Amino acid sequence: MKPDWAPLTVPEVRDLLRQFSMYDGPIEILSTSPRPFSAASVVQTRQGPLFIKRHHHTVRNAEGLREEHRFLGHLLARGAPVPRVLSSASGETAIENGEWTFEVHDVPDGVDLYRDAVSWTPFQNARHARSAGAILARMHRASEGFSAPLRKARPLVASFTIFASQDAQSKMNRYVNARLVLADNSMVRNCCSEALELLSPFHAELQPLLSALEPLWTHNDLHASNLLWNDTGDNAKATAIIDFGLADRTNAIHDLAHAIERNIVEWLVLAQDPSHPERVPIHFDHFEALIAGYESVRPLSDVEAAALAPMMALCHPEFALSETDYFLGVLHSEERAKMACDGWLAGHARWFRDAAGNKLLDAIRHWADRRCGRAYGAQRT
Repeated sequence: MKPDWAPLTVPEVRDLLRQFSMYDGPIEILSTSPRPFSAASVVQTRQGPLFIKRHHHTVRNAEGLREEHRFLGHLLARGAPVPRVLSSASGETAIENGEWTFEVHDVPDGVDLYRDAVSWTPFQNARHARSAGAILARMHRASEGFSAPLRKARPLVASFTIFASQDAQSKMNRYVNARLVLADNSMVRNCCSEALELLSPFHAELQPLLSALEPLWTHNDLHASNLLWNDTGDNAKATAIIDFGLADRTNAIHDLAHAIERNIVEWLVLAQDPSHPERVPIHFDHFEALIAGYESVRPLSDVEAAALAPMMALCHPEFALSETDYFLGVLHSEERAKMACDGWLAGHARWFRDAAGNKLLDAIRHWADRRCGRAYGAQRT
């Protein structure tokens, strides 16, 4: 997928860095991110490389970026391997210039091993998956104590409010009505109704467990290309987590479910051939490895383990709606909005109700019962 925004240029970055008195340059742009939702580059200065991101103000204004930056600051102070956000000479971390909002980060140590990988494609091997699980658990440990409230309604945020409630219909209506381009669109309303109906059994399974899932600020987009690595080999270890644009106050199981479904299910195969959901590859060995890596740092409670299967089906809808909001309200693209809403919101829900999705969820339920010492299907608490 091509980026939605023109790439950064040396003149505009040079103008930006005049506000950062400690940096002189840039000398050159070293790389340009292929991601679609913003313009981002690693830029060489005389003092070393920086990572610079430019957002359209309708996607992130300064207030929206500060929500992310405060979280990053907390994580960094607690020893998490995340980028440091730089402040301008006036103390600002989010710089507004006309219709654009900029942020500047240092570049963490590590190799961008998956730089050219398409989102929602799998790890190269199970060892990478295990390391990803471990670094996610480290981040969750560091996130504890960060008590900022939920983010305001913004495009491209992976929140968890609809199925965190006992009344998903009411929360879905509130979510949609807070975003006028969604509220006024019949396709969106139809897809929301279909998704609510299809996902209702998973919501019923999760409901008795919700009160035990502690609120936590989370990344919500941990796929392989949002990690840096210590080398390019099969035994590479994850060294840093990057790109906190989707972060919000959810819970650890919501974030873990995101990490699993975005890395072990090859959703792009479903997008190319939605009439054959059984052909979507599922990397069960990567699931086992990612979970093992996570629990080597932060063991799950029995309730958290039991919540993982239904959360797999329920973690994605709000981001699918947020993408739909972006495509309709920012890019004014009905075609891409349909991809996000019918393809990702309703389409993923259909897949989880199909035999292929049931195969995955049953495997996770088996795993949860084994680790808790229960026979599969026994009453969960």
